Amino acid sequence: MSTHPETGTVTGVSAPENSPSGQRDNMAWLLRQFAGDTPGVTHAVLLSRDGLRLLDSDVDKDWADELSAAISGVASLASNITGPSHKKRPARQIIIERDDCLYFVQSAGCCAAFDNRPGNERGEVETILVVVATTDADAGSVGFEMGRLVAKFAPYMKIPVRVGTSGDVR
Repeated sequence: MSTHPETGTVTGVSAPENSPSGQRDNMAWLLRQFAGDTPGVTHAVLLSRDGLRLLDSDVDKDWADELSAAISGVASLASNITGPSHKKRPARQIIIERDDCLYFVQSAGCCAAFDNRPGNERGEVETILVVVATTDADAGSVGFEMGRLVAKFAPYMKIPVRVGTSGDVR
């Protein structure tokens, strides 16, 4: 398997790029590249809104499954908090600080590349990106790079996350 630096795509994949498995392979490559290239980031997991691990940056699968389930619950709780406008709105980003790591959680859009997953009744799966970083990671840089990664996922999304004029992911 090799990569094209200009486009950031994976070649040598057995499935065509437009097929769901080819799209998953490309997204997995982007996720691994993000985790390897972003200072302070140790792990990254893309999960479905209902808590199923979809992709990860080569981490222990049992831990990634447990993390996915927990983060799904956190995202659900955050989206059900009524704000000052007396309306429930999904959180743009959630940051959890612990003594051993930082967790960054962000919506990543609706993806059509996971057609074989439970809960995919409309041909798409709502996704969440969770990133684990060291406690001394620059939170602003990690959040910025997460937004860039989500933007790189856009070609594989049925309904991509919208990016505002200031670069904020919505």
